Amino acid sequence: MGYCNRCFSQEEAANSIVYSYKHGFSGFAAMLTQSQAHQIAGIWPESRSFDDRGYGPVPSRWRGTCQVGEEFSIHNCNRKIVGARWYAEGVDRPWLMDGEYMSPRDSIGHGTHTASTAAGSFVGNASFHGLGAGTARGGAPRARLAIYKVCWRTAGCPDAAVLKAIDDAVDDGVDVLSLSISGLLSPYFASIHAVAKGITVVFSGGNDGPIPHSVHNDLPWVITVAASSIDRSFPTVITLGDNQTVVVRPHSSRAVLSMLLSKSLLQGQSMFYGSEDEGFKELAFSFSCAAVDLNSTDVAGKMALCADITVPGGSVAADQNLSSVVRNLRQLKAAGVIVAAYPLGVVAPCEGLICVLVDYDVGLHISNYAQREGSSGRSAVVKVSPASTTVGSTVMSPRVAGFSSRGPSLLFPELVKPDITAPGVGILATANTWYQFMSCPHVSGVAALLKALHPQWSPAAIKSALVTTAYTTNAYGFPIEAEGVPRKLADPFDFGGGHIDPNRAADPGLVYDVDPKDYFKYFHCTNISSKPCELVNHRLYHLNLPSISIPDLKNTPVTVWRSVTNVGDANSTYEAMVQSPPGVIMTVEPSLIRFNSSRTTRTPLR
Repeated sequence: MGYCNRCFSQEEAANSIVYSYKHGFSGFAAMLTQSQAHQIAGIWPESRSFDDRGYGPVPSRWRGTCQVGEEFSIHNCNRKIVGARWYAEGVDRPWLMDGEYMSPRDSIGHGTHTASTAAGSFVGNASFHGLGAGTARGGAPRARLAIYKVCWRTAGCPDAAVLKAIDDAVDDGVDVLSLSISGLLSPYFASIHAVAKGITVVFSGGNDGPIPHSVHNDLPWVITVAASSIDRSFPTVITLGDNQTVVVRPHSSRAVLSMLLSKSLLQGQSMFYGSEDEGFKELAFSFSCAAVDLNSTDVAGKMALCADITVPGGSVAADQNLSSVVRNLRQLKAAGVIVAAYPLGVVAPCEGLICVLVDYDVGLHISNYAQREGSSGRSAVVKVSPASTTVGSTVMSPRVAGFSSRGPSLLFPELVKPDITAPGVGILATANTWYQFMSCPHVSGVAALLKALHPQWSPAAIKSALVTTAYTTNAYGFPIEAEGVPRKLADPFDFGGGHIDPNRAADPGLVYDVDPKDYFKYFHCTNISSKPCELVNHRLYHLNLPSISIPDLKNTPVTVWRSVTNVGDANSTYEAMVQSPPGVIMTVEPSLIRFNSSRTTRTPLR
C-alpha cells in the first residue's frame, strides 16, 4: 500500500469536480491544486434575427433546456432559440468574470453574430450605419438554434466548459455543432464522439495566417473552415492637400495615377460612417502602430499615419491588435488613424475614431507627401470621406483572407487542412440588437441545409459533398488568390477543396463516406499522442476522406484506396479526370465506374 501527503476525502473529491461528462464520452473536469493534479496525472434573443414568427412547435426530439440567469429568462427562448445554456464553472480566477452576464446573454457580440449568420431569420433593411444595406439572413434561416455559451470576454473559452457544452449538445439532440473558436486541444477528445453520434462538427481554422502550419482544429472527423472575402468592399476616399491625383482601387496593391483633379485622391477601406464633412486634418506620421511610437508622436487632434510592421500572421489589421491601437489613439486624443498594412483583406469598425486601412504602397505615397510638405515648411493635411458600399464584379473575389490560418497540419501531416473556405471577411450580421461586420460560420448553416435535404447523410457524407463541389476559380475563371506576403495563387493548404458552393453540394453525385469506427482507429496516430498508434499501416491517407495528402512522396509508388457512394441518379456513370500536381504521375483505376439501383457503393479490392 502506498502513501500520499494529502489524499482526497470523498467530500473533497466531490467538491473539486467542475463538470462530469456522460453522454458522448465518460470523464470529468475538476479544479485541483498543483499537487493534486500531479496525483491524478451567447446570445441576444431580442434581435430580429431570432424572430420565431411562422415557426411551428419545437420538435419533440429536442431534449435541451433553457437555462436562465442574469438578464435572461425562460421567455427569451422561443420556437427559434429552442435552448440555451451557459458555463461559468472552471474559471480559476473569479475576477475574470467581472462585467459579464452570468447567463446565456452575450456581452461581446461574437456568439450572437455567429449564431445569426449560421441560422438567423430573414431581416430586411439591415445595415451597419447604412453600409452593406440589404436583407440579412443566416445560411439556414429556417433552422432552429440551441445556444451554448462557453466563452467570456476576459476568461476566454475554458476547455472544461467547451467539453461540457459538447457533451450536453450530444444529449440535447443537435444536428450540427458550430464552434467559431480555435487553439483548443480538448475538443479533440469530445468532437469525435459527437461525430460518432451523427452530429456534423464545424470548426474555424483560426486567424493566425498566412503562416504555414498555423491551422487549428485540424481533425479528420470535423470540417475545418478557412475565411475568404466576398464581392463587396467599402472604399473610402482619402484626399491629400497637394495637387496630384492617385486613385487606388479596393483590394488592389496597384496605384493608378491621374492628373484629372486638382487634389490628390486615394482610396482605402474603412467602416467610417460619419455623415458630416470632417474637413482636413493635420497629418501626424508615426514610424509604426506600436504604442511606444504613437505615444512619442504628437497626434492630438490629428490624423495619425502609422505602419503595421508586425509579421503578416500577427497583423494589426487581422486581430484584436487593431482595437488596442484604436484605444491608445483615443487616449491620445487623435482624430483618426490611417493604417498601412499588408493586403490582408480585413476591415473593421473603429468605435469613436476615424480608422482607414490602406495597402503599403498607399501608405508610402501618403508619407512621401507628408515629407514633401514638411521639407517645404508646410503642414501636411488629409481628409477622410465616409465609406461607401461597392458590390459586384469590380471587387475581385473570393480571396483567401491573409489572417486565415494555413496548413499543412502539424497534428496529422497526412491530412489536408483546412477542408474548405467560406465567406469570413466583412460579413453583416447581428451582434447585439444591432448589425455589424464580422467573420462567421457559413458552413454550419449550409451543413444544416444539407442535413435537412438528406437526413440519411452522415457527417462524413456532408463534409465530402462540401469539399468535392467547392470551386477554385473566381467569376472571371482565374484561380482564387490567397492574401499574404506575397499574394499568391491559393492551394489546398489555403482553402482545402476550394470555396463553398451550397447549390452544388446539394447534389454532389459521389460522396466519400466514413464509418465513425475508422476515426477511432487513428485517434492516437498523431504527432502529440502519448499513446502508441495501434495500426499496422497507420498512414492517414488510407482513411476514406475526400482529399489525399502524402507528405513524404518520393520515387517509390504509393497506392491509395477510396470507396465511393453514389447519391446521384441510380443509373450513373462517372469518369476520372486526372490533373496531376507538377512532378507527380497519377493514375486512377478503374477510370470509369457505373452504378445502378442495386449497386450504390464501389469499394476497391486491396
